[in-house]
This record gives sequence, structure tokens and C-alpha cells, in this order.
Amino acid sequence: MIVEGQQVQSIWYDRDLDSVKIIDQNLLPHEFKIISLEKLSDACRAIKLMQVRGAPLIGVTAAYGVYLALKENPRQQQVAIKKLLDTRPTAVNLKWALDKMEESLKGVEEGLVAAKALEFSCLLEKEDIQVCEGIGESGLSVVQALWNEKKDYQDCINILTHCNAGALASVDWGTALSVIYKASAAGMPIHVWVDETRPRNQGAALTCWELSQHGIPNTLIVDNAGGHLMQIGQVDACVVGSDRTTLHGDVCNKIGTYLKALAARANNIPFYAALPVSTIDFSMTAGIGNIPVEERSVEEVSYVYGVDQTGNRNKVRITDERTRIKNYGFDITPAELITAIITEKGVFEANEASLRRLVD
Repeated sequence: MIVEGQQVQSIWYDRDLDSVKIIDQNLLPHEFKIISLEKLSDACRAIKLMQVRGAPLIGVTAAYGVYLALKENPRQQQVAIKKLLDTRPTAVNLKWALDKMEESLKGVEEGLVAAKALEFSCLLEKEDIQVCEGIGESGLSVVQALWNEKKDYQDCINILTHCNAGALASVDWGTALSVIYKASAAGMPIHVWVDETRPRNQGAALTCWELSQHGIPNTLIVDNAGGHLMQIGQVDACVVGSDRTTLHGDVCNKIGTYLKALAARANNIPFYAALPVSTIDFSMTAGIGNIPVEERSVEEVSYVYGVDQTGNRNKVRITDERTRIKNYGFDITPAELITAIITEKGVFEANEASLRRLVD
């Protein structure tokens, strides 16, 4: 991604310092800060506290977490994997990356296991960049078709997105935003409606910041404005990411995605999910009732975080202390509301017959 004109990744291994570097996403957009992960506990904390977030990035961070654990104690593999698995239950890339790591370490001598884990983690980091760029290239044809249809009577394509599925949710490029970056680079005029995405406001804090760094026009809207914009013809397509997608095409994503898909269907607007093949859980058919939906701290709802008039970062309570709160992190959009699923392997229908081709 571009930050102040410079190319930066969301995570990388610093060979000189033998540490893992990440962007602390909890401080954005007010402060851009790089922090180091030195131990397994640092990696677990970064995932739990959402200093790193987004399914692809969580997976890569978990892989580096195993390396950091084995560097300290080469017999700590299973302990490390269990601790990392416990950090976030919904995103399937976490388990996918740890399963791949475990497979790569089979039969490796104890004295070489940390080096092998590092080698795998660095490879996973590079592969994630290629995969996410591939998602954007696959989605290019989708946006081009939209532009060909609209260009005679409007001056840009209006895309609505929810949460942050950009470079900050992966090592680089992102999933949903990779499609937008590729389309913009190909010369198509893009404007993005960005849902604020309560309660953590990843749209407001991350997506707007990221798109603006790339010079892509965007407008922040409250979460409940999307349906209105669709009704008055201001949205040409919705593109979102996914934390887990089933073999039948059900898409689990940030809470509020389902409502956007319903509004899109009611207004005949295409609704796309852009995701790496690693986010598809081929062992699961139906999503509702099967995908574990993470419940997060009630403080994400009862407090808002930001910079006050003195420039200091603060949190402010917005609810009565006695208010009962439920904070679901995700919802599941049924396959029948998904126009298509965009992956690095191409564009697929949201059904088993189509997605099964990725297995076969």
C-alpha cells in the first residue's frame, strides 16, 4: 500500500533485527506507527486487540507467531498453535495458515524447526501479496463490465464497501479494495462509498485513510445510509471481503454486511464478495448455525475512541452504565444474495457446483 508516497506492507520480517514488524491499526488514522512482535505473546496480543485484523493478515501473523515461539523454545509448537487458534474464532485463514505451518514442520529436526517456520512464514507473506493482487486482476473484468454499461451517462462508477478489506486487512493489496485499486490503475473512474462500520469504525478509520493515500475518491457514510443511496441510484455495485465463506457460497463478514446485501437485492444492485481461496471453508456447507460468530467486548459499543480537541487520544462513554449490550462481530450473508465470488483463481458463482471447481 502507499503511505505518504512510500510503499509499505501491513506486516513483514525484519532480518536485521530478527523481529516481525506490523502497523498498529488501532492508532490509525490519527497516528501511523510501526511496532515489533518479538514473542508469541506479542503476536497473540496483536491479533486479539486487532492491531492486525482481516482474515489474510491474521493468517500471516499467526504463522510468524509460531516462528517467534519456536525461536524461543523449539518444543513449543503445539502450545503456540493452540494459543494462536484461541485468539479469533471466526476467520478461517487463521486455522488454514496454522495447518499449513504444521504440515511444513513435519519431520523437521528440533534444531532446524525455527528456521523452517521462518522460511514458511516469509513464503506465506509473499504468497499473500500475489494472491491479493490476483483477486484484483480477477475483479477487473467485473468493474470493466460495469463501466462499459454506465459510462455513456455517468462520470464514474460508485462502489459501496463495508468494513476494511484493503491492504490493511492483508499483507498488501487487500481483497475488496484490490479490485478497486486495479480498476483505478486501469483508468476507470472510481468513487467509493465507505460505510463507517460500527462499532470499531474500520471503514471510517482505515478504509477512508487507505483509499485517500492512494488518491481514490471516497465518501464516508453512516452504516444506515447505504440503502438510501441504493434507492436513489447512487450505488452501482457493492464489493466486500469475507472472513469465512462456505462451499455453498454463504459469506461471513463484518456485522452489517447481510443488511447491505438485502438492500442491494431489493434495488437490483450486484453484490460481490472478494476473497482468497484460503478463506473458503470447503469442509462447511451452510454457514448459518455452523460458522462461529465472534462476540466481542461490549466496550466497543459503549465507548467511542478518537482524538480530542487537545490532540490527545481518548475514549468517551456513549451509553448509560446499566445498558445491556450484545456485540456480534460478524454476520452471514446467504449465497442467494451474492452475485459472484471474486478470487485469485477467477470469478465464481456463489454455489457448490461452481466453487467445487476450486477443489477439483
